[in-house]
Amino acid sequence: MPTKAPSSLNRTPAVIAVVLFAVAAITCWDASQMTTRATYGMSASGASYFVALLFLVLGIGHLVSAFKPSDIEIETADWKAVAWIGLALAGLVASIWLGGGFILGSTLLFAFTARAFGRKALLVDVCLGAVIGMFVFLLFNKLLTLALPQGPLERLL
Repeated sequence: MPTKAPSSLNRTPAVIAVVLFAVAAITCWDASQMTTRATYGMSASGASYFVALLFLVLGIGHLVSAFKPSDIEIETADWKAVAWIGLALAGLVASIWLGGGFILGSTLLFAFTARAFGRKALLVDVCLGAVIGMFVFLLFNKLLTLALPQGPLERLL
């Protein structure tokens, strides 16, 4: 059920702004710890600084919108969908961290995200995610010669 937004401070964008500022700070700190430099083009640390700047701009935008008076009805969050998205991201990170590889991680990411958006055909989504993950892996690894995390499936290719 929608609730009326408070006129002085909208908490949701304010909390998101704080989280975005924290992510920007962590990204900036991580970029400062990188030691490898590119011989041409933008280095990894330069790209990370750019991403941190984008997070900072997004945080400022959210902070500004948090203090704007608004009469817009705020809808409640679908926490079940948020949980599926969290599970999808955790599956991707766990798959890469535990050595499952990029294809398995992206398969889980695709299938669980589709589930979060209300799709009920989990087995079909797993198969579709595997095909998409394999296509992306081959595109990056073979065509662009960029290394992605490898697991048992990737070693077969």
